[in-house]
Amino acid sequence: MADHETIVYRLAQILIKLNQGERVEPKELAEEFGVNLRTIQRDLNQRFAYLPLIKEEGRYRLEDYALGKLNTRDVQRFASLAGIHGLFPSLSDDFLRDIFDDHTSAALLVRGHNYEDVSGRKADFKLLEQAINEHCGIRFNYASVGGAETSRVVEPYLLLNQKGIWYLAAVDQGKLKTFAFSRLFAPVLLDNRFTPSPATQEQLKREEGIWLSEKPLEVVLKIAPAVAGYFKRRNLIANQVIEKELEDGGLIISAKVGHINQVLPIVRYWIPHIRIVNPDSLHHQLERELETYLNALGASNPSATRRE
Repeated sequence: MADHETIVYRLAQILIKLNQGERVEPKELAEEFGVNLRTIQRDLNQRFAYLPLIKEEGRYRLEDYALGKLNTRDVQRFASLAGIHGLFPSLSDDFLRDIFDDHTSAALLVRGHNYEDVSGRKADFKLLEQAINEHCGIRFNYASVGGAETSRVVEPYLLLNQKGIWYLAAVDQGKLKTFAFSRLFAPVLLDNRFTPSPATQEQLKREEGIWLSEKPLEVVLKIAPAVAGYFKRRNLIANQVIEKELEDGGLIISAKVGHINQVLPIVRYWIPHIRIVNPDSLHHQLERELETYLNALGASNPSATRRE
């Protein structure tokens, strides 16, 4: 079996186990498929990052609502999502169909998680992969969120997928940045080669997101007992560390983030069950945002702020 088929076979078999409600343990999977533990951890934490996985006592399982919803088409979508199908387009329906039981239910799971389809840009994706593997510089046009295009010449390091969206991590004018693949056009392989920086490679391994910074911000949060279980089950914030379990069942957690957008959306979502302890600047920024929102709400609906 070719290397790419071996990868897909392993991923598919793990998906079957998860789909059937099994609680999988990384060391057991490593032994079963004859790979090292790091490979399985990469499968679960990176290639399966888009699935609603829960980690309990060292074992992984799917959220209850997602059980029994995978079929052959889901595996194809997932393979494309993980970058495998785009890199190895020879994968066949028959190969995937042989792996999965035909009686599984209609496709819902992967489709339910937003992702971009890169199957129409296989050539560009493979060119970037080649540039990364061969340490070649590349030039491309990049569109800002507003639509303005600029030409970039970068040293590419990694293609990474964050919540279904592909990004290129590359050094641009001496600074490590991420570029959304969907806004990157007309890439060209350049003749110049570069020597990858060990420090940059280590930073990419360490980071848990697309926000890259040489000076990460350390954030400390207090989590209420009512929602502490969610933060203990899995890392809801990049680089999350449980610093202390409180007597009332709450938590004190810390995280080193490259950008406030790695933490503020989570805080907003879990209000009022979460409080920013440090830094004060982040706490004050959240207060200003909430005040602005409440003022806007009151202006648009005066009766909402009127006492009865």
